Amino acid sequence: MGVTTDDDVLHGLARLEGTRVSVLHVYEMVVEGDGQPAAVADALTLSVGDVYEALAYYYNNPEEMRRQRAREDEAREAVRERAVKPPAEPDTTG
Repeated sequence: MGVTTDDDVLHGLARLEGTRVSVLHVYEMVVEGDGQPAAVADALTLSVGDVYEALAYYYNNPEEMRRQRAREDEAREAVRERAVKPPAEPDTTG
């Protein structure tokens, strides 16, 4: 399948070619989520080989993966800051 990047798909994150599955997502599911590669492949409709290809790409490109993780973290934080927060509870102890 191969790994590719395209600024118009997933904001340029490395992903498995022909999919919208990022290398980081596969890594997070397998390594951080403690998932078995076969189970992750089934969950994402990939082959087990695709999962291992994404993992190999992750480990062979550490600087790129650090940059992509930092971009994702910044994007998540920006969304948190813009998220609508419920109003504060009124102080009724008064």
